[in-house]
Amino acid sequence: MARLVLKFGGTSVGNIERIKNVARRVKAVVDAGNEVAVVVSAMSGETNKLVGFCRDIAPLHDAREYDAVVASGEQVTAGLLAIALQELGVSARSWAGWQIPLETDGAHGSARIMRIDTAEIERRMKEGQVAVIAGFQGIGPDKRITTLGRGGSDTSAVALAAAMKADRCDIYTDVDGVYTTDPRIVEKARKLDKITYEEMLEMASVGAKVLQIRSVEMAMKHRVRVQVLSSFEDKPGTLVVDEEEIVEQELISGIAYSRDEAKVTVLKVADRPGVAAAVFGPLADANVNVDMIVQNVADDGKTTDVTFTVGKADLALAIKVLEDNRQQIGFRDLHTDGNVAKISVIGVGMRSHAGIARQMFTTLADKGINIQVISTSEIKISVLVAAEYTELAVRALHTAYGLDAVA
Repeated sequence: MARLVLKFGGTSVGNIERIKNVARRVKAVVDAGNEVAVVVSAMSGETNKLVGFCRDIAPLHDAREYDAVVASGEQVTAGLLAIALQELGVSARSWAGWQIPLETDGAHGSARIMRIDTAEIERRMKEGQVAVIAGFQGIGPDKRITTLGRGGSDTSAVALAAAMKADRCDIYTDVDGVYTTDPRIVEKARKLDKITYEEMLEMASVGAKVLQIRSVEMAMKHRVRVQVLSSFEDKPGTLVVDEEEIVEQELISGIAYSRDEAKVTVLKVADRPGVAAAVFGPLADANVNVDMIVQNVADDGKTTDVTFTVGKADLALAIKVLEDNRQQIGFRDLHTDGNVAKISVIGVGMRSHAGIARQMFTTLADKGINIQVISTSEIKISVLVAAEYTELAVRALHTAYGLDAVA
């Protein structure tokens, strides 16, 4: 007998027929002799509708009441799935976040999990009852409902799996696993049997939308084995595991891309100590996340240009913050470009192999693709290119690193 946490996303529970399909899948896992907890998202589109209601009534709404409204989507799904399981003869009970309780901090709309008391759920699971849990939500210090931010149901599932020491957390979604790159761009993309936490975290951070970043961070911290599976097909998925579990590690595991980038260049800033703090301090205070950074010192040695990237959604705010602090920073001009894409090569094999960066740069050069900005980590190399070259770059790199599936 294994203890499993199963998580079903919005498309998996998008209507009544799909909820019934999920119930049949859960029953099969229960019939195999496993203890099961299920975490559900709201039906696809439901959270957006609820968010819209709040904004239509008051653009600057009370965050506590916002959480009370948007958390209701998951509660509806949990109740419906529990009913569907009961109809199949499976003992099941729905749980809202506050009933567990899943305790969070008080940051309404983007709360972080502090503690989960799983004693009662575990007692019932041992008796054969399936716990159907509303994801994305918890209870704050003020005893009000809190939500964990978009994609928070993945985080709920991994956190519950860690708290109850589950053998595995299965994330059911509309894809059947983690691929070497987006199959919509590269037909020869391969599904990976296993991928490390570190690689999955890097892929999630640079555009791959299979798993939410916070859920991968939590899985890595607590060593929760995660499996990504399709809700609609009975196929093997992809296991996200510790590096030691992968016997033959690929040199490169995947090519990721993000079109949600914008480039900002601050021109002719005095080249003096503290200039970086003057530029990036106000942006941090405004919660603008800065990613890739490059600095070029002018020939006269007195001024410098600073180029960096922000999310496209933050571009307008970044411009405003910089203009508001123009006198303090002392820059001459500001250039922005929203027509860019970030392309990333990811693999733990980089740690022990030279020449990965050269291969990337040579491949892009051969295709006539100009690199605007470069950033690296221990297992990732990212470059910024013009958005029009996104698909060409991804395909070329996928082939160059030998990731194409053999026909």
